Amino acid sequence: MKQDGKIIKGVGGKYTVLCGGETVTARARGVFRHEQISPEVGDNVTVRIEQEGDAYIEDIHERKNLLIRPPMANLDYMFITASAAKPAPILATLDKLSAICVHSDIAPVFVITKCDLDAAMGERLAKLYGHSGFPVFTLSAEDGEGIEELRAFLGENLPGKTAAFAGASGIGKSTLLNALFPELGLATGGISERIARGKHTTRHVELFSALGGMVADTPGFSMLDFMRFDFMTAEDLPYAFPEIEPYLGRCRYTKCTHLCEDGCAIVEAVQNGEIEPSRHESYVELYNILKDKKEWKKVPH
Repeated sequence: MKQDGKIIKGVGGKYTVLCGGETVTARARGVFRHEQISPEVGDNVTVRIEQEGDAYIEDIHERKNLLIRPPMANLDYMFITASAAKPAPILATLDKLSAICVHSDIAPVFVITKCDLDAAMGERLAKLYGHSGFPVFTLSAEDGEGIEELRAFLGENLPGKTAAFAGASGIGKSTLLNALFPELGLATGGISERIARGKHTTRHVELFSALGGMVADTPGFSMLDFMRFDFMTAEDLPYAFPEIEPYLGRCRYTKCTHLCEDGCAIVEAVQNGEIEPSRHESYVELYNILKDKKEWKKVPH
């Protein structure tokens, strides 16, 4: 018997596949290893269930995207979570996260926590990323302000989709997850404790059903793979900044790098206040990282 489903967990070569509301534990066929393809959490797959009860993943359906670390496929939303204070936000890191998401066809949503501790910084971040074209939510841990607006956004956009939250330790992500997804109970509490301690005591990714969609449970999402940032080329980079893309093709020189050239439409847009200076600074930093990188060999689908 064959069934289609989604991998929600993978540990020790065994994969938990959600098939029509029920879970099946399956192993991957050896052919995937020979083809250098590994099933990942989030993959849509076909499972063959033998009469003896053993189950095997026979086919991995085409992927929308694949993150390198933590390994996860077919992500729709990434909620990039930063705090207005304690710890202070690092804009270059947030911009790198959003660029990875846009390039991977993952919709970034910015969530700014602890705005009660530094209202001015919370306002600045909201204006910065709102001006750059992203949905932004500002939250106050003290009185829970902003939680209902974010929950409403999730209720409208999460059904049928898969989401994850990215953010460093100490930003209040554990409190946020507990407030948004109380139905996850102990699973979310486990995340909270690990993040609060700043220790990654688990290495596996797991998906949970929530609000009609799926939410990733993994401390690995506290940081995407920044070390191996070579799956994007310098030519791809302008398209990873939504506010830059509309100006492409308007520069004086056809091979403009948009760093500091005379007649660059992007540089002029920064000078005119149409593009945030910090976003352009992040673009320049990332361009200098990528310009000497070879194009990453794409993962087989």
